[in-house]
Amino acid sequence: MLGLEPDAWQAVALSLRVSLCATAASLPIGIFVAYALARWEFPGRQALNGIVHLPLILPPVVTGYLLLLTFGRQGPVGAFLEATFGISFAFNWTGAALAAAIMAFPLMVRAIRLSVEAMDPGLEQAAATLGASSIRVFLTITLPLMLPGILTGSILAFAKAMGEFGATITFVSNIPGRTQTLPSAVYAFLQVPGAEGTAIRLVLISVAIAMGALVASEVLARRAARRMGTR
Repeated sequence: MLGLEPDAWQAVALSLRVSLCATAASLPIGIFVAYALARWEFPGRQALNGIVHLPLILPPVVTGYLLLLTFGRQGPVGAFLEATFGISFAFNWTGAALAAAIMAFPLMVRAIRLSVEAMDPGLEQAAATLGASSIRVFLTITLPLMLPGILTGSILAFAKAMGEFGATITFVSNIPGRTQTLPSAVYAFLQVPGAEGTAIRLVLISVAIAMGALVASEVLARRAARRMGTR
């Protein structure tokens, strides 16, 4: 199909797997962090905001190297996880998912935070006045109103994870069938004489997936907003 070799399709499949896992794993944390930054005042709030957005500022290679130092087999967290739970991130697809999640996390948090800041706090206050608990207010009022931002943030994070390259190749290398994602495969095929055609086809697949994700983000966000009566 499309004249691609099995190794190329493995890279596409692995990228989809990595991106889906990265998005799903970071979503609960993203919702919590976005809500905290939008609604709560606490010591270290600006520091947390800076840490969240740090991957957007740092070169991706630096982020990947920091991940290697922290979650590598000789790193403090990586050594503990491997010795205690048998979990290894370095040079494994799970490490690619971790790198993709960290690089995409700022986009997710930003989209969800904007949706929280656009909400009318009076709705939550009214529900609390009527006797609803804080958990019930969050689940029945706050979370549904956040839905457009959650959808937008999730899909943008997925698209960003699909295109992540610098942090991933630094942290988990470029091992075909194991850690070689779509961007890494494009880079690898560009180094092989005569393989430019395969690289171009992979680029077209990457563009199609990214554009599809962006269109889906807009459509789903608009539908969710209409259902909630906010637009």
